[in-house]
Amino acid sequence: MARHVLSVANLGPETLSRLVDDSVAIAGGRWNADRPLDGKVVGIYFQKTSTRTRTSFTVGALKLGASCVSYGPNDLQIATGETLEDTGRTLASYLDVLVVRTNGPLDEMKALAAQDTMSVVNAMSDNEHPTQAIADLSALKEAFGDLKGIHVLYVGEGNNSASALALAFAHMPAMRLTIVTPAGYGLPDDFIAQAQRIAAPNGTTIAQHHRVEELPRNVDAVYTTRWLTMGVKKADDDWLTRFRPYTITPAMMARVSKPAGTIFLHDLPAMRGYEVVDEVLDGPQSIAFRQAYHKMTSAMAVLAWCAGAPIRR
Repeated sequence: MARHVLSVANLGPETLSRLVDDSVAIAGGRWNADRPLDGKVVGIYFQKTSTRTRTSFTVGALKLGASCVSYGPNDLQIATGETLEDTGRTLASYLDVLVVRTNGPLDEMKALAAQDTMSVVNAMSDNEHPTQAIADLSALKEAFGDLKGIHVLYVGEGNNSASALALAFAHMPAMRLTIVTPAGYGLPDDFIAQAQRIAAPNGTTIAQHHRVEELPRNVDAVYTTRWLTMGVKKADDDWLTRFRPYTITPAMMARVSKPAGTIFLHDLPAMRGYEVVDEVLDGPQSIAFRQAYHKMTSAMAVLAWCAGAPIRR
């Protein structure tokens, strides 16, 4: 049966931990650099723009020995009315893994995954970005050596990166995530409740509020994302005024940082001067571009797991 990565919620703690550990091992050169995907074919189907995720999966697949086939938004017969289920059944005759990005609902990817031979990887849907969360945990583990006890402050919009991060934290032991967003732009209350239910047995705490003046102190990491996810326009014409107090500045970093220092993360691309200023993104606390590197190492871990070809150390 094919292994899919559609949502962090479906991975479970053991698989998620393995993917993070494999990603960190690849980044640190602690694997034997063999080609476990030799003879495999990976399809890259992106309906929307991408710099990091598309490149990281393509290069990661090639490094693992796979061949790649790339599709643009209008290259498949989905554009002319073929059903997603029929497209998935057809592509499963040729491909071992299909990596998909869309602004649509996760149900679209589930339809492509309604066959049992080709793995489908969610490289971002409208409400979750699971491979980004794996890269995020990889960057954090590399930085701190251990994920237990880490407190991350997420500031900005409750978007698909934030939802994946919350689910990833929920599956890991003894972590803490505080999400602070403008009112009306947070993650849905029922989603937060779901993440909290998953997190509770693991001793992990997930909280969300909308009071930027009440940020927690002494956090290990501050994380933000682009306010305009995939360039989608906000319904509220005055949204920027509401978001401005949530810009990550040196003053905000100083306010929440530990005496020993706090790192900064951003999933990129950045809208400089909006969610973060240059002094933070380019400053010594920032690991945003190392985090971007982990998009490739985590992609390699995901592809190897999907293909049933484990990373050997």
